[in-house]
Amino acid sequence: MTVTLADVAARARVSPATVSRVLNGNYPVAATTRERVLRAVDELDYVLNGPASALAAATSDLVGILVNDIADPFFGIMAGAAQSAIGDTGTGRAGGEKLAVVCNTGGSPERELTYLTLLQRQRAAAVVVTGGALVDPAHIAALTAKLTKLGDAGTRVVLCGRPPMPGDAVAATLAFDNRGGARSLTEHLLSLGHRRIGYVAGPVERSTTRDRLDGHRDAMTAAGLDGPDPDRLTVYGRYTRASGYDATRELLAREPSLTAVVAANDTVALGACAALREAGLRIPDDVSVAGFDDLPFSVDAVPSLTTVRLPLHEAGVRAGRLAMGADTPPPGGVATIPGELMVRASTAPPRG
Repeated sequence: MTVTLADVAARARVSPATVSRVLNGNYPVAATTRERVLRAVDELDYVLNGPASALAAATSDLVGILVNDIADPFFGIMAGAAQSAIGDTGTGRAGGEKLAVVCNTGGSPERELTYLTLLQRQRAAAVVVTGGALVDPAHIAALTAKLTKLGDAGTRVVLCGRPPMPGDAVAATLAFDNRGGARSLTEHLLSLGHRRIGYVAGPVERSTTRDRLDGHRDAMTAAGLDGPDPDRLTVYGRYTRASGYDATRELLAREPSLTAVVAANDTVALGACAALREAGLRIPDDVSVAGFDDLPFSVDAVPSLTTVRLPLHEAGVRAGRLAMGADTPPPGGVATIPGELMVRASTAPPRG
């Protein structure tokens, strides 16, 4: 059943006019009253009618692009490419373009749901959600419900660089083969002769972390090197340079004879390189280092990073076109995009 303004007013114990004033922000309302109204809106999941221009159509000219961290090149490249594609293929009423807004969640699941609610209230034409998902059943259920409501209201939903969601609310999913890419990276190190390989993982609660670590362990297990305690040479952290530095110091304390370090992404790999140099170790003469993503700085690092290239720009462009209905969704709604192993100077056979 559709929730009405009167339902919100009854829940908040105010008049419909007061609810309208709070939502439109065009009249002063006591802070306590405003808080009560907004709480009722959230509890009932009330969808605001949105701008007057949106009333003539099912959706508005707004497109939301959700990212974990716009300062991270991984997200910035995809978001920028998607935004450009949305502008190039727009079919909105004002000049033929849509207004693409980048929403920075900071990795917060609560913020992710809040932005989706705000986009729902504005009758967004489309939503592009980028990056790995939180591995938490409660959040997945809440996110699925929110995306379903968006889809039911006419919003086109596209996932980019994120695993598929349950249900049929998502118009298209562009998922990176993180597991396969990570396995190929570790297989490369094993083929060079490395056997004591440390792994610097990302946040334990993220799907990207899980998939890349699983790929690494697939390769180690196939080589008979998983051992009784595979976690001993794995340290979790954030996707930052500082985390890579701290985690690599921890790995060296656990196993001083490491010959290689695999990092969760290229930014983390830079921190790993700094920690190894500080310990008096040369790259790759003493310890090889590998990253993931092939971010723009990877080839310019010293030495240049062996990594797995993900087509971030191409995926972002396709996500933007899918959001605009300018591309045909992949068969079954899901496309798995492989990575490409880029072998560079940061990896070499172990000494001795």
